[in-house]
Amino acid sequence: MTIKVVRGNPTPEELAAALAVVRARAAAAAATPSGAQGPRDAWSDPARIASARMPSPGQASWSRTYWPG
Repeated sequence: MTIKVVRGNPTPEELAAALAVVRARAAAAAATPSGAQGPRDAWSDPARIASARMPSPGQASWSRTYWPG
């Protein structure tokens, strides 16, 4: 892997920090099996809304299941 500074004049400390981040990301990507999904974000989990309250019976109760408020 080759890293080239295209613009600017980073200090050796800045360059070392950037390289550490790139190497850590590459190591994490190599440790993940190919085709495997990463951790799921909590905000996209529908259970966070639906499990908090049950809709009351009646018309349009299905729509109140997933809409907070």
